[in-house]
Amino acid sequence: MTTFKELGLSEPVLKGLTDLGFENPTEIQEQAIPQLLGGDHDFIGLAQTGTGKTAAFGLPLLERIDTSKNVTQALVLAPTRELGQQIAEQLEKFSRHLDRVNVLAVYGGAAISNQMRALRKAQHVIIATPGRLIDLIKRKAVKLDQLKYLVLDEADEMLNMGFKDELDEILSHTPETKLTWLFSATMPSEIKRIVSKYMDNPIEIRINPKNAVNTNIEHQYVIVKQADKTEAITRFLDMNANMRGLVFCRTKRDTQNLAEELLKHNYKADALHGDLSQMQRDRVMKRFKAHQLQVLIATDVAARGIDVVDLTHVFHFTLPDDNSYYTHRSGRTARAGKKGISIAFINTREKYKIDRIAKQLGIKINNVQIPSIDKIMDIRFENWCQFIMEKETKGKIDPKILEKVHSLFGGLSKEELIDKMVADELEKLNLGAKKDINAKSSDRSDRGEGRRDGRRDNRRDRDGRRDRDGRRDRDSRGDRDSGSRDSRKEGGPRGRKTLGKGESPRFFINLGSRDKVNKQDMMDFICRISGVERSSIGSVDIQKSFSFFEVDAKSEKKITNKFNNITLEDGRELRVNRDN
Repeated sequence: MTTFKELGLSEPVLKGLTDLGFENPTEIQEQAIPQLLGGDHDFIGLAQTGTGKTAAFGLPLLERIDTSKNVTQALVLAPTRELGQQIAEQLEKFSRHLDRVNVLAVYGGAAISNQMRALRKAQHVIIATPGRLIDLIKRKAVKLDQLKYLVLDEADEMLNMGFKDELDEILSHTPETKLTWLFSATMPSEIKRIVSKYMDNPIEIRINPKNAVNTNIEHQYVIVKQADKTEAITRFLDMNANMRGLVFCRTKRDTQNLAEELLKHNYKADALHGDLSQMQRDRVMKRFKAHQLQVLIATDVAARGIDVVDLTHVFHFTLPDDNSYYTHRSGRTARAGKKGISIAFINTREKYKIDRIAKQLGIKINNVQIPSIDKIMDIRFENWCQFIMEKETKGKIDPKILEKVHSLFGGLSKEELIDKMVADELEKLNLGAKKDINAKSSDRSDRGEGRRDGRRDNRRDRDGRRDRDGRRDRDSRGDRDSGSRDSRKEGGPRGRKTLGKGESPRFFINLGSRDKVNKQDMMDFICRISGVERSSIGSVDIQKSFSFFEVDAKSEKKITNKFNNITLEDGRELRVNRDN
């Protein structure tokens, strides 16, 4: 196995890596570092998020900084404040044993006057979000005329967040002689445009997604009904009092609801989502990093840039639509050579998604059981008894207090006192109802999402009509544009009841394909929020930025007013209304 020393890094940098517990490079680090250490060429690194890209560009960047020159020599652009802070923290740790390298992160949500003051001192490396850097350039607070290295980190995400014009403007202020290093998980057309316009014959390294998955992560899944997911989370928390977990939900509303439910039962939890102010967000992260919270609940967008090295567990409360997000989520644990566990909560109908993720990423995802109440009690009471027995007491208790306690408990036998202590501890455990919440693969009670739907999905795959995301297969016969034909098929798997024209209320919803929503997702969402059965849903017509769906007449009242006060991840308010 390759070592960092074999990659050509200097002794001071190697010493810093040893201090941080880094032992062997990841694949992107192994391939990128030698190219970036000595080569004078532009570079493209394609690898999933969470595969060690910060060290891949950060280590050679630090090696190439000339600390005798008090000018800005490197600029790293990052899509979010959190990622920018994370990069700055990592570079400072990597350079601990180097000659002083000045590193500064600038981003929105913080006082620009303080950042302008810091920029008066020469900063060798600046890490910036695009919007804030534009502001600083306009105020002539930052000089990029002697820039030697430009790093675009998570370039595809910057474009997804709408920073295309900002990138063009920033790049226009940098010298043509600089080297550009671009790191991205994907290579969309806009990235290709940047490469063509701003880069000169770059060397490209592409990491196979199967090789990008951290081998120190144990992947698991549990089958559980939607209504029992919160109880399932609490049982995993009860099993391991030292757990440090990150729970991923699909929407802001889900994160807040789950956090409030856990807090109500005295679990140390909080939510991280787009509705929080930067001050609130910073406060939550500070508490989490200080171990004042056991579990943090977040959306994929809100979790960008979170870097906590001692996470033991990642929970997928809902599965992501994109495998790259699964890799990104899971990669939050098992950092710096440590072990970690990734657990996905699925219903019976989602088993094929787990199989697909495992196959495409080349990993094994094991089915595990949600801990039973008996097992939780056994482990927790064993730990509690061990803690009591190992407690040091000599010289720590005031004799007067001891005398008073002895007098109060004097009438109780040893057995009676132990019984009362155990009863008190039981109340603290919040173990709830004593039942098995592991759903069986044959259980159809989760809104009809049993094996019957799975067989229909598989049959549709074999027919070549659709893949399992509900998209039309490009190799199938017929028109590729499935919009009008899908409407006539009335939106569901074969055998679904067709709602007659004129008898089914039609609704508008401001979610569409650009939100990475397919028909199955849309039906799941409608059922979960409104409580209607899947069999009550007729046609589902997905457009780019909005969609239409039909329900039978008896379910119309269940749809009305059930979708109020729901905010989407990008800040939009969800809107559902009758289409007239």
